[in-house]
Amino acid sequence: QVQLVESGGGLVQPGGSLRLTCAASGFTFSAYGMSWYRQPPGKERELVASVSNTGGTTYYVDSVKGRFTISRDNAKNTVYLQMSTLKPDDTAVYYCKARLPSPPYVAYWGQGTQVTVSS
Repeated sequence: QVQLVESGGGLVQPGGSLRLTCAASGFTFSAYGMSWYRQPPGKERELVASVSNTGGTTYYVDSVKGRFTISRDNAKNTVYLQMSTLKPDDTAVYYCKARLPSPPYVAYWGQGTQVTVSS
């Protein structure tokens, strides 16, 4: 049974930090690229950051560059999103996604974790 379980969300003040964790099970984690998406209230879901299956390549959306860091530990089947200098615009439900980088491009999603940045 495939599972992606996010944790680490919560309420934080502007300028603060949080680390999100996504624990994976039920598939060959090291074969999958991993991504974090977010969906702000009333808006579309957007890609925030991604990391290749080996961890050697990363991508960040412009709005989080220099503030967020994605990393993975293939020995622990876990991917992280370290978020710093948080802004109110970072408020969203954050989702973890696993995707095979080759056909059939199978993808799995977690259930999401809420991040609220507010004073």
